[in-house]
Amino acid sequence: MPTDLPNLLTLSRIAAIPLLVAFAMLRLPWADMAACVVFSIAAITDYFDGKLARDRQQTSDFGRMLDPIADKLLVGAALMLLAGTNRLSILGLIPAIVIMLREILVSGLREYLAALRVGLPVTPLAKWKTGVQMGALGVLLAGDSGAPLVGLGWLPIAGIGEAGLWVAAALTLLTGWDYLTAGLRHANLPAARP
Repeated sequence: MPTDLPNLLTLSRIAAIPLLVAFAMLRLPWADMAACVVFSIAAITDYFDGKLARDRQQTSDFGRMLDPIADKLLVGAALMLLAGTNRLSILGLIPAIVIMLREILVSGLREYLAALRVGLPVTPLAKWKTGVQMGALGVLLAGDSGAPLVGLGWLPIAGIGEAGLWVAAALTLLTGWDYLTAGLRHANLPAARP
């Protein structure tokens, strides 16, 4: 049911996006930190909505449909904000592109396999990928401008965030390949000619 707490948490990730965009576009130190906080809280709900749904036995088709959509919208918005406000270096755009392309690939695979009534379960490695990715994006949203507000101005926050984004992109490639090969096993491909 859409009003169950797990589904409300999922919906809150989507509702957080306009606030995230508004803060990030201000380009002020306090607003960068606020964007980081909004994003981080929204990202944490990804863990709790699934845990609560399982613990309370409130899993639903609505939640299974909406959860990956909310994740992709939140990640896509953050990546576009970082790229559009020049908060990623030229090299930092590469992992951002890899992550976006993987999200599109997995969405297409899930849609194709759903028509075949085949599920594409989330792997443990994909959960690690999500954790690293969300952490890196939160750090990048705070950036070097927001770091002094919490006493971390001496750290190269943007560099740390981009390094995390590269790690997330590497995990993204691994999990994307796993999902692709799982999807291809169910595809009706013509036999290869000798």
